[in-house]
Amino acid sequence: MFDRTRQQLFTVRDYDLAVTLASGQAFRWRKSSDWWEGVLSDHWLRLRQTEDGILGETATPVADWNWLTNYLQIGVDLPSVLLTFPDDEPIRRAVAMCRGLRLLRQDAWECLASFILSSTKQIVQIQQIVALLCERFGQPLVVPAGHAPMFGFPSAARLAACAEADLRGCKMGFRAPNLLRTAKLIAVGEVNLASLHTRDVDDARAELVKLPGVGNKIANCVLLFAYGFQQAFPVDVWVMKALRELYFPKRRVSTKRLTHFTATHFGPNAGYAQQYLFHYMRTKDLELRNSRRKSGPHQTSALPS
Repeated sequence: MFDRTRQQLFTVRDYDLAVTLASGQAFRWRKSSDWWEGVLSDHWLRLRQTEDGILGETATPVADWNWLTNYLQIGVDLPSVLLTFPDDEPIRRAVAMCRGLRLLRQDAWECLASFILSSTKQIVQIQQIVALLCERFGQPLVVPAGHAPMFGFPSAARLAACAEADLRGCKMGFRAPNLLRTAKLIAVGEVNLASLHTRDVDDARAELVKLPGVGNKIANCVLLFAYGFQQAFPVDVWVMKALRELYFPKRRVSTKRLTHFTATHFGPNAGYAQQYLFHYMRTKDLELRNSRRKSGPHQTSALPS
């Protein structure tokens, strides 16, 4: 039975929920049967793809679902976005593999803190660190009867009051002092995250890189995933791999040349194109690894590592 106080159906096409939530943008989603469970805006939440769109369900009554509409970016005309991508073979392959991938619009503080914790970590490890951080310092949330406890993402003020050793207890290692110092700067208003919406992308990036543990890559992730700046083009190992293998094979290309290329080649929705390339390379690599395992030791010995 459909409960309109706790459930909402978002009618949308060209939206692949699984690809979107598993594409390395956000770190609090887990697959459970046909549902994706997570925490958003102090709500325990689960989402499911349907023939008509996306079904959302909370544990508490909701009067206004705009927070979820905005997070999922339901109103984005994805076909129009894709038409702005360059018409080249790498992007065509990436779109074909990841069709329906959307950019989420996240809370700026949670996005910033999560990507500070992401440094040199794989996605599953980031998820584990974030889960521990929320369990130890986040506020408990209302969940369905019999469900395991869930917790909100701790505020900057809450983390600013922690000892570094407490944060290291969440298995974040050298990232702990960076997160702690950043939380303190945010808590006292040294950097106003809300004000970045009103700045141009270069000014916003310059403000973010003042924070401990935040370089251009993390700043660009926050600008893209929390603020929607499409000029932001995060370059991590996967995107660098995509650029070198797909666009400059067998050529030695300087970082300066690659930076110029990303700023000029991918059009007005370059940030969107970046996420397609990122997920495409990760997915392709996973498929290759799986095929090696299935083929057995004798056949895999001839493949490069």
